[in-house]
Amino acid sequence: MLKYAIIFAVISLIAGALGFGGVAAGTAGIAKILFGLFLILAVIFVVLAALGVGAIKRSSDR
Repeated sequence: MLKYAIIFAVISLIAGALGFGGVAAGTAGIAKILFGLFLILAVIFVVLAALGVGAIKRSSDR
């Protein structure tokens, strides 16, 4: 997901440099949404890892 956010950000920068304002704004919006989703998912996974939620923890308790 971060890969696609970076790709859309680069497309936005190139489109903006070439004068395509509408395309630049659209791709920048998509990049922001994807980056926001990436951050939310990353925080969720870090919290889950810190809490020890996972298959390894459960299998070692048996």
